[in-house]
Amino acid sequence: MTCFTQAQLEAIAGALGDSSDGLTGSEIAHLLATCSIVDVDPTLTKRRRLYNAFAQEQNQRKDRTRILGFIRHSMKPERFVQFPERFEPLRTHLNQALAFAGLAVDASGTLGAVEQARTLSEAQRRAQELRADLTTRGVHPDVLRFCREELLADNYFHAVLEAVKSVADKLRVRTGLTDDGAPLVDRALTGDLPMLAINPLKTASEKSEQKGFANLLRGTFGMFRNTTAHEARINWPMTKDDAEDLLSLVSLIHRRLDAAQMPPRV
Repeated sequence: MTCFTQAQLEAIAGALGDSSDGLTGSEIAHLLATCSIVDVDPTLTKRRRLYNAFAQEQNQRKDRTRILGFIRHSMKPERFVQFPERFEPLRTHLNQALAFAGLAVDASGTLGAVEQARTLSEAQRRAQELRADLTTRGVHPDVLRFCREELLADNYFHAVLEAVKSVADKLRVRTGLTDDGAPLVDRALTGDLPMLAINPLKTASEKSEQKGFANLLRGTFGMFRNTTAHEARINWPMTKDDAEDLLSLVSLIHRRLDAAQMPPRV
């Protein structure tokens, strides 16, 4: 039976025992008992506690069966019913550690085999996969520029955040305004004669579409820009599917802005 290396065990224990996103001390105690793994020293920090328990278990049994069982039990989605926001951050960190052992936990909590990561440039692979998927969707070129390795090294949120910033930049370039966020949207897209119009504004439906587009941009900016303004360290767990959907939305916004016209001032 394949065993984890020391480095892999340290990474797995570090993810599961992370001080902010990991298991609680009581959860660790319960799961170790459930999986019949000896809790070597409950007084240690969570990551060291888990590492010592895993290392002793693997050294004695010469396999990783019970450690895999611990991972499966810890990542059962039903365990997170009361606090669902905990699941994705923990899964993300754990998968970063498991990747070097050729394993991953999917969104259903199932532990399975994946292609083993051998270098830290796995972020580059993620970037290539995301870019390929978005290219298939026909996403705007201005959005594809933000699918870079350095933005995806931590999580997908940063790529989406930077793409949203590009929308504000395009509004400023098109209008010459210097505002940001909702004030920028209000000055550029609202009023009886907005600086940028996404349609002729002749009918009630067209005026309603213009108003809805402005509301869409306000919501998009509020979802991302305001979040980072009030958080010292943004930690938004985002899946690849979520990132693709959000980047497609930003792509739609870019296309409508590209086609928008500046109504003549009489």
